[in-house]
Amino acid sequence: MHLSKLSRIRSISLTVLFLFVLFNLSTNAQEYAVGADLSFLKQAEDNGFKFKENGEVKKGIEIFKNHGYNWIRLRLFHTPSQLPNNLEYTIATAQMAKEHGFKFLLDYHYSDTWADPGKQFVPKAWEGLSHETLIDSVYEYTRQSMIAFREAGVFPNIVQVGNEISNGMLWPDGKLPDNWNNLAELIQAGINGVFASCGNNPCPQIMIHIDKGGDKEFTKYWFDKLLSYGVDFDVMGQSYYPWWHGSILDLRETLNFMARAYQKEIIVVEAA
Repeated sequence: MHLSKLSRIRSISLTVLFLFVLFNLSTNAQEYAVGADLSFLKQAEDNGFKFKENGEVKKGIEIFKNHGYNWIRLRLFHTPSQLPNNLEYTIATAQMAKEHGFKFLLDYHYSDTWADPGKQFVPKAWEGLSHETLIDSVYEYTRQSMIAFREAGVFPNIVQVGNEISNGMLWPDGKLPDNWNNLAELIQAGINGVFASCGNNPCPQIMIHIDKGGDKEFTKYWFDKLLSYGVDFDVMGQSYYPWWHGSILDLRETLNFMARAYQKEIIVVEAA
């Protein structure tokens, strides 16, 4: 989609982030997916926003579909007080996407609000819990919410355990660099919760997402450290914002390194 076209379907209430999937290097032809984070699309349309293409009003999801997008990413917050992205809202948005043939990436923030490298707030319901109880809470919350997606007919294709967790998640318990042991156990609890929800369905792929798309050395340090704990996952996620993360050549160097060193699928899951 050209930027001029994309601008027609953006608003203050709709956050759009590009999603590109690069499958690991092999003798097979590479497959690509192109998608967008449409976590706020339903909120915008529920509040009366209308999206147009060439002057014609269309559903936002249809505009993306008509321009070759085939994935949707949705953020899930635990108990948001200001954001719409609770379990019920996210399931409804996923159903809308499924009706239009999209694949679905679910992004667990494990917070009541935004989680990113500068903040990883524990959900209010989990404040003050011991590490062991926090592990149990992550597992059970993930399992139960995933079952809800499954029963609603919108089981995700990929599940992202944490959002931009370069500095850890669920602070202070899982904050890096001091609490690698705790972080590895929290991530594993989320992964185990996903697997426990699958029933007779194929389990989703698991993504681990950091925000160092232009930093090969940090990427190597971080994933080597996580893998040293025996945490197994399928997809490596990166964010890339050039004003923070370097040039497009830096991104290319990092992705090339990741593909060769880890032989896993790679997603640039946030970019602008």
